Amino acid sequence: MKYLHSMIRIRDIDASLRFFCEGLGLVLKRRNDYPEGKYTLIFLAAPGTPDAEVELTYNWPPEDGSPSEDYGSARNFGHLAFRVANIYDMCAHLQTMGYTINRPPRDGHMAFVRSPDLISIELLQDGHLPPQEPWRSMPNTGQW
Repeated sequence: MKYLHSMIRIRDIDASLRFFCEGLGLVLKRRNDYPEGKYTLIFLAAPGTPDAEVELTYNWPPEDGSPSEDYGSARNFGHLAFRVANIYDMCAHLQTMGYTINRPPRDGHMAFVRSPDLISIELLQDGHLPPQEPWRSMPNTGQW
């Protein structure tokens, strides 16, 4: 058996690619548009695990002008987890991009942030870093 990918539905391709590629550092592996089915599949992977992919599925808006499908708060998905070289640097980078760190890395090991489609992303430090400010004193924000 071989793990292939996890799929999440997205509402905005550009916002999702900004978060996953520019924010988290995932790499675009391939993109396929399916006009007959009215959807787009985008496959991303972390540089350290190129065979374990995240599939972003974008369902095109209806042609009749009705609103796109609402996926709610996405809490039924659970989360994706990524090991990072420096959790403090990654969280600071995401903050400068305007993302909220919902569960700060107070312990130097674990943090949570949410994608534009409200998918929880767990960041895990490779090893442990000593707790440090401002992270150690930051409260949780929203859901994670």
